[in-house]
Amino acid sequence: MSQKETNPFKNSDTNKRYYTYDYYLRQKFGGKCVKIPLDGGFTCPNIDGRCGYGGCIYCSGRGSGDFAGSAEKSIKEQFDEGISLLSGKWDTSRKIAYFQAHTNTYAPVSVLREKFEAALAEDGVVGLNIATRADCLENDVLSYLSSLAERTELTVELGLQTANDETAKVINRGHSFKTFCEGYERLRAASDKINICVHLIFGLPGENSEMMLDTVKKVAKMKPDQIKLHLLYVLRGTKLGAMYGSGEYTPMEEDEYVSVICDALELLPPDTVVCRLTGDGAGESLLAPMWSRKKTAVVNNIDKELFRRGSYQGIKYKK
Repeated sequence: MSQKETNPFKNSDTNKRYYTYDYYLRQKFGGKCVKIPLDGGFTCPNIDGRCGYGGCIYCSGRGSGDFAGSAEKSIKEQFDEGISLLSGKWDTSRKIAYFQAHTNTYAPVSVLREKFEAALAEDGVVGLNIATRADCLENDVLSYLSSLAERTELTVELGLQTANDETAKVINRGHSFKTFCEGYERLRAASDKINICVHLIFGLPGENSEMMLDTVKKVAKMKPDQIKLHLLYVLRGTKLGAMYGSGEYTPMEEDEYVSVICDALELLPPDTVVCRLTGDGAGESLLAPMWSRKKTAVVNNIDKELFRRGSYQGIKYKK
């Protein structure tokens, strides 16, 4: 029998032994959805001085929005360009507008409304994803997000990266785990219709697998609707890039990363949607690790390791 036929994981109709974002969207909307990455022209509080300068040590000047459109163009122009790039490969009748670059609730509500409403007005948009920080959720912002959740499939992505406050200082995160938890709970209380997605990064400077999994355990207790697990990759022109060049930072090896990802999946609630398992930098900006460019191969190796273990998401989760 095939891996698909013998898959014990309930939230799957393939060989994937974890709750993929693709499966969630197909169940929700009846077919595949495409994400259109957008740049709303926002900044971050650890760039402009509210809580720090320079941004996180791994972020490019695009603030993790390297694959988004240009902020110099309107939301409609960016949207049209995104559709043009994807239409040759995917069915683009169902679209999710994804505000990815920098902190997308770090502005007056009037500005947020202008950007988000423009995206929602595009044909075929079934959902809105907003990447932000837990320390950028003012009361009026929460009220607006709650109203959006009444009209569309709203996901708010909160970057945590690590629950270890010493590591957070090293990466210039600009807030503590306690602050993250407070923001998370305020967002959860604002509306039960808002999907909360938590971002974690594996391979941060000074962290071993035990520390990474400690963060996973703490987040698992919060039972987020969704989670993104990222590999820390090194980009040219960043502080992390300088640390890598001087030998101060060494990226994870692929087998090490695959192993800790599988460990993490085992600890997560089985009903938490896994939106991402790895990542890579854009083009010539990527310094290391080069194996990260082969994302399909990395994900396939994760699938193989779960199968080898006879394991799946949530097998070690404790309520």
